[in-house]
Amino acid sequence: MNVVIFGATGMVGQGVLRECLLDGGVERVLAVGRRPTGRRHDKLRELVHENLLDTSNIEGELAGFDTCFFCLGVSSMGMSEEDYTRVTHDITMAVAETLVRRNPGMTFVFVSGAGTDGTECGGSMWARVKGRTENALLRLSFKSAYMFRPAFIQPMHGIVSRTATYRALYAVMGPLTPLLRALLPAHVTTTEKVGRAMLAVARRGASKVVLENRDINALAG
Repeated sequence: MNVVIFGATGMVGQGVLRECLLDGGVERVLAVGRRPTGRRHDKLRELVHENLLDTSNIEGELAGFDTCFFCLGVSSMGMSEEDYTRVTHDITMAVAETLVRRNPGMTFVFVSGAGTDGTECGGSMWARVKGRTENALLRLSFKSAYMFRPAFIQPMHGIVSRTATYRALYAVMGPLTPLLRALLPAHVTTTEKVGRAMLAVARRGASKVVLENRDINALAG
């Protein structure tokens, strides 16, 4: 399997990259983003590209992949709907439209979030934008596309969030994670499980295209 990852420096992306590098069935990984991951591995190549709204000058390097794990995202905190839409919807679609043109047999996996509004009409700005992005991706002619909606994600193996607010949240919630997992198992996952679940759907598919936190944990095994 040849995999391209967008957002491999974020918390989820770091976990997905780790699982891809550990997986013997993944032959080649291309990490694309605005900054390098800092990782070194024989099957990893990195492509630093500042403006993901325009991939015209790197389009040729995005061909020949079976799977895309799209983990790029930002917190909506303090952002206008216009700015959040540009990062969450516009960049995602610009990349996806390039990938489907170059790799029509690709499986595309998008990291969304629990509570995403597929109707695009709810009162939560971030949920509407995520829902519009999911719906637009599902209309593209990929071989298959899956929307991952994790809830609380526990970072594993030394992975940390690049967002200061989230780092503070995880510092507080970390000691409570075993209790959360015991009380609310359907709402807690890990960076490791998200990565494993993505690899599972890339290989075997899934019975539905929108995968909630419970589904992610089941796929991860």
